[in-house]
Amino acid sequence: HSTKAVAWEPNKPLVIEDVEVAPPQANEVRIKIVATGMCHTDLYILFESMKKESFPMILGHEAAGIIESVGPGVTEFQPGDKVIPLFISQCRECRFCKIHLFLFTCKGKKIEQFAGTSTFSQYTVVNQMAVAKIDPSAPLDKVCLIGCGICTGYGAAVNTAKVEPGSTCAVFGLGAVGLAAVMGCKAAGAKKIFAVDINPEKFEKAKVFGATDFVNPKDYDKPISQVLAEMTNGGVDYSLECVGNVEVMRSALESCVKGWGISVVVGWTELHDVATRPVQLIAGRTWKGSMFGGFKGKDGVPEMVKAYLGKKLLVDEFITHNMTLDQVNDAIELMKHGKCIRTVLNPFPQ
Repeated sequence: HSTKAVAWEPNKPLVIEDVEVAPPQANEVRIKIVATGMCHTDLYILFESMKKESFPMILGHEAAGIIESVGPGVTEFQPGDKVIPLFISQCRECRFCKIHLFLFTCKGKKIEQFAGTSTFSQYTVVNQMAVAKIDPSAPLDKVCLIGCGICTGYGAAVNTAKVEPGSTCAVFGLGAVGLAAVMGCKAAGAKKIFAVDINPEKFEKAKVFGATDFVNPKDYDKPISQVLAEMTNGGVDYSLECVGNVEVMRSALESCVKGWGISVVVGWTELHDVATRPVQLIAGRTWKGSMFGGFKGKDGVPEMVKAYLGKKLLVDEFITHNMTLDQVNDAIELMKHGKCIRTVLNPFPQ
């Protein structure tokens, strides 16, 4: 049995419940979650996508923990290993893999596992393909953020956009993913990084990660793409949309320079079509998407943890709040109102 924050239905507060966690079956591991971040995608599932059939569900997908037990056939992990669960598994064999299981029951009802991880809990069971073993010296209450937000933004810049030294970039949306994208642009050697957000309180934070210029679309009476084009002699080389809003995706594309500009869609949404005039693409712009920053989880996550331990990656700077799992609804409210970057939840308060 394990304490978990259960989303019984969409658009309602999560309820802390005592949930029965199945023991690990063949090729599965059971993880004691030491720390889990609150990511905007968790809110998207709860408040925006509203797919009734997905509930009840245990949200959470950005976490770090310790292997508690392993099922038959598991050779890669042992109890005591420090790990980060992966919402995109890596079997290292097939073209893609998608695992969809019910591993929890509460009050006699089967509960859906979210993103194959469900980390708003004390214990979770995942397939061994969906776990990355990390350096045993890593502080789990920090590196949990490498399980989603940091890899997603940073990788979108370095792996997907492939930002080049001396280039000009614009990052739209300065939540954890956007700030990680700013950090990725800086690491890649961009000389100018425009941080774009309608919340000016985010600008100080963006400076810490390497932003050089700040643009609030609300300060102008013309489209932000036009504003950026005027500031950059025709548009930026790379733009990254880290909001999950189709209008912003369009603005990001149209802020790129014609001929070679690359725009990457990073923010998650499935509610609306994304649109632009064909001439925007005919002019030579490239529109790309990026999932988990283009990292392969088992390979990339341990490398990112190493980079953090080697002081080559900022992680602590994303964390604005620490709470216990039973304060999960307070964490949701903070994020809903843009009052945090990342809240890290501890399922086992001392």
